[in-house]
Amino acid sequence: MLEETFKVRFCETDALQHVGNTALVQWFEASREPVFKMFTPEMDVNNWPLILASYKVDFLKQIFLGEVTIKTGISRLGGSSFDVFQEVWQNGERCAKGLTTMVHFDYKAQKACAVPDNIRSQLQSIAVEAD
Repeated sequence: MLEETFKVRFCETDALQHVGNTALVQWFEASREPVFKMFTPEMDVNNWPLILASYKVDFLKQIFLGEVTIKTGISRLGGSSFDVFQEVWQNGERCAKGLTTMVHFDYKAQKACAVPDNIRSQLQSIAVEAD
């Protein structure tokens, strides 16, 4: 799995002193950047080849100020779509997990298209089992 560490910002906490639920979606998206770069290394938003089809987040434990590590891998690879499995870890404990379905998408034609073989092999290199 790919790993990225973030320092929890004070603005991501709430009155109960734990991280609010929307912060995780942002952390997950930021941690998908290496996957995005597999499709468009220059991160060219004028030639963006992906679309988000769905996401789900399961909250397992509270998260507090400090550092978190986001772990990212590919749990399913179809013809044009794939699932990105991610976890949030803090102090050695898994605190949340998420699953995002992405589609390789041609915006001009407005349709899904096959994941190219060279990118498919890159995605397979970070394959994981989602639990």
